[in-house]
Amino acid sequence: MARRGIRTGGGHHTYPRSARVNEILREVLADQLERMEDLDERLGLLTITAVQCEPDLRHALVLLSSMTEDEEAALAGVRVRLQAAISRQVRLKRTPLLRFAADPAVAAGQRIEDILRSIPEVPEGPDGPGP
Repeated sequence: MARRGIRTGGGHHTYPRSARVNEILREVLADQLERMEDLDERLGLLTITAVQCEPDLRHALVLLSSMTEDEEAALAGVRVRLQAAISRQVRLKRTPLLRFAADPAVAAGQRIEDILRSIPEVPEGPDGPGP
């Protein structure tokens, strides 16, 4: 497998290094979770929405579309394997310690959808929608 690296000089990049690091970590972790589905079926249902790595690369927060206690336990069981995959596939100064959390943006979006669904429809009159 080819090592994925973050180029640090000489090129023109369209977005900052931290965004590139976050995106490559998200790709590696998503790929590894898909491969680990055979170890634990709970891992196959997870979707990584984003990774937020600290600038010093010591810690990374992995945001998931949803996370039950059962899925959290499954992730805790494979955290070291995921970190090892990052170490093998990505050339970084250090491998970040992974933490997992549900993405608050997904929950907020779901709340907005629920609110919009609860608004009663306005009946249309002959001249278009009501007042």
